[in-house]
Amino acid sequence: MDRSKFLDAIIENAIDGIITIDDKGIIEHLNPAALRLFGYERVELVGKNVSVLMPAPDKIKHDGYIQNYNETGKKHIIGIGREVLGQKKDGSTFPFRLGVSEVKFSDRKIYTGFIHDLSKEKANEEQIKSYTEKLESKIKERTRDLIKLVSELETAKENMSALFQKEKELNQLKTRFVSMASHEFRTPLSSMQLSASLIDKYTVKQDAVNVEKHTAKIKNSINNLTTILNDFLSLEKLEAGKVQATEQVFNIISFAEEITEEMQLITKQNQHIIYEHTGTKADVLLDPNLLKNCIINLISNAIKYSGEDTLIQFNSLLKENELILEVQDNGIGIPEIDQHNLFEPFFRAHNTGDIPGTGLGLNIVKRYVGLMNGTVSCKSEQNTGTLFTLTFPI
Repeated sequence: MDRSKFLDAIIENAIDGIITIDDKGIIEHLNPAALRLFGYERVELVGKNVSVLMPAPDKIKHDGYIQNYNETGKKHIIGIGREVLGQKKDGSTFPFRLGVSEVKFSDRKIYTGFIHDLSKEKANEEQIKSYTEKLESKIKERTRDLIKLVSELETAKENMSALFQKEKELNQLKTRFVSMASHEFRTPLSSMQLSASLIDKYTVKQDAVNVEKHTAKIKNSINNLTTILNDFLSLEKLEAGKVQATEQVFNIISFAEEITEEMQLITKQNQHIIYEHTGTKADVLLDPNLLKNCIINLISNAIKYSGEDTLIQFNSLLKENELILEVQDNGIGIPEIDQHNLFEPFFRAHNTGDIPGTGLGLNIVKRYVGLMNGTVSCKSEQNTGTLFTLTFPI
């Protein structure tokens, strides 16, 4: 095989397309690979300008590229590795890498273009790009789901923590209730049982003084039990939402004086309740039953936690837009460490000792005052005394 046929065989069997044009851009030869790429028969292209294989804008500019190179020597299409678009017979385009070589003969020069189809590579790139975008989208979606899950877990953790705290508080309430109930019920019942037995003994001896003494103890114990049961009943009604404030107009001075007279009957020896009113008016619009319960509770505590020969100050101050009620004693006071728990149900200060009480009174007072849109506050110092203040908007 001579050299010419050998070269022809290489060109004809090359995998990449090969196109030869003259210096005017006219196609002289195409190998089978080039014809397959562009979808033409050889007779359809030989003798035509190579721009027929180009989409705009190269289709229009190609002749200018050749002319400019012939005149200036400035390369535009000469070289290797340029990625360009080719236009097939059906009008569709495809990407390929173009390498152009200039071949000079004695009488003329030609240009040979080597065309490497990039369709599969580009398709793979697009597929990879699409996959990457989908993957990124999936990652973002999973990240959002993860963030949401973390947020839900944090919320669940907080809710669980709140539930555990609530359960802890309920357990504390149960403990306080069991401790209080076992002590407060047992003590007056034991006293009643003992006094009843002694009454029988003193009756035989016709000892009227001791009979009266133990009868008084029985009455006092019954009063204590009644107070406990009333507190439980009030708490149950509050928890069930059965307590509503029913407002009506009444005179706060006569109202407070009546309570003072009633409470003076149960004071200790030489204990005195002093009531004073400040203000030019006396009529208020509140629930008298709820308010009476609050004041009686506070004065009862003042009596209970103060010694004999003491004064209990009960004040009312009626301003233009608010009513202030104060109950002050100089009793055992409340330890500072206990003051922030003072209004919790079944809570009692550590220094109450054997003094009877349910630990419900102040909780009920606070809730009754709240039903009347008021507030309750406390100032106390141990072994000095306590001041409770109720404030109501008028």
